[in-house]
Amino acid sequence: MAGAATILVADDDRAIRTVLDQALARLGYDVRTTSNAGTLWQWVEEGLGDLVITDVFMPDENALDLIPRIKQVRPQLRILVMSAQNTLLTAIKATERGAFEYLPKPFDLNELISVVQRALVTQPPENPPANANHHEAPAFDEPLPLIGRSPAMQDIYRVLARLMGTDLTVLINGESGTGKELIARALHNYGKRKKGPFVAINMAAIPRDLIESDLFGHEKGAFTGATQRGIGRFEQARGGTLFLDEIGDMPLEAQTRLLRVLQEGEFTTVGGRTPVRADVRIIAATHRDLRQLVAQGQFREDLYYRLNVVPIRVPPLRERREDIPALARHFLEQAVAIGLPRKGLHESAVARLKAHDWPGNVRELENLVRRLAALYSEDVITGDIIAAELSDGKTESPAPRQQAESLAACVQQHLEAYFAAHGGALPASGLYHRVLHEIERPLLRLTLGATNGNQIKAAAVLGLNRNTLRKKIRELDIPVGRGIN
Repeated sequence: MAGAATILVADDDRAIRTVLDQALARLGYDVRTTSNAGTLWQWVEEGLGDLVITDVFMPDENALDLIPRIKQVRPQLRILVMSAQNTLLTAIKATERGAFEYLPKPFDLNELISVVQRALVTQPPENPPANANHHEAPAFDEPLPLIGRSPAMQDIYRVLARLMGTDLTVLINGESGTGKELIARALHNYGKRKKGPFVAINMAAIPRDLIESDLFGHEKGAFTGATQRGIGRFEQARGGTLFLDEIGDMPLEAQTRLLRVLQEGEFTTVGGRTPVRADVRIIAATHRDLRQLVAQGQFREDLYYRLNVVPIRVPPLRERREDIPALARHFLEQAVAIGLPRKGLHESAVARLKAHDWPGNVRELENLVRRLAALYSEDVITGDIIAAELSDGKTESPAPRQQAESLAACVQQHLEAYFAAHGGALPASGLYHRVLHEIERPLLRLTLGATNGNQIKAAAVLGLNRNTLRKKIRELDIPVGRGIN
């Protein structure tokens, strides 16, 4: 019966205490409220309460430091944590310390009531995990692995926090540029395998005939050119995490071998006979609809279900516009860290950024911010500058998406001419990397010319690390100086 349950509420905000007191009392609960952690601890020690609802930051103590003590004396007591410090690290720390649920502020009252009811009827474990109260938790002052406080990101934070102590396979789905690899890295860096390696492989960037060797390794003599044993990504990631990006582009024959690894927990190298244990956590990602690929016969249905144990959808930036200001300021700080001048954002600039649809998502925003920091002398970026960069309202300039299509059409025309001229004499292998190499040199030359030879600005425009740009300049023998053409 609801009236038999006593709920302890601790929050230094009187308005929140009043709202929770009235709402929960109307449902028949006995509610006790306090503004400090000391009184809450006293009640818990006295054996009062069937459920605790607490804010994180209170005048006398951080509730996340109090939770382990509560769990030590009352291991069965359920604790709901609320916080305006609604970041991934807060969610992780609350979960690791033993909270039943984490809710960001401002909270939805109906959702909170639903969680309260679920907490009171869910049977607590008789023997909590031995390390639940002693897990090494991340500090609040370390850099945030993910940026954003929108409801969509809060949902992701809560899912990630629940997954940190598991080895469950995760499938991340989202448009290109949404940050799928960042989420995979967060799962690794704050999970139980964080001391192991994080190995990423992009299925779309590997020739089809090399994928199996790249994943599973090969024995000496397994194929032409295999002069020695090759270590695959599964062995490289032993004890850690293997991130399979663009899994939708994996060939069917490689899908069959990956399915066996997920089913049996072992694999054989190409040309090998002895099974090797696969001691890795698998995280996969794709921008494609795998269910549609299954229907089209391009992706194995049984592999899809093996990968889709925990699905995470990363929202496009247009669905989390409230996160854009924080993301933009974060990228401005990153620009300062690589030697670019410090910039501020005018309110009009923030408004322009939030109004844009961002077809390239977070990656497009990051590249824009780096370009702004590198190419504009103004200390404060205005809305007019943003509008000019995004071609907003310029009838004489095509929109960014049209420009991308025009560039693709240009490249396609040149490739069609190349195939027409060399169709009968195409190289046996390596065409993909050869084309990229030949495009790379003029791209770097033109960019350096546009920035008058300023490598810091050129690296920002290209979205490359400055050291990476310098390495490529040396490798491609590109002359460096002002007015490069």
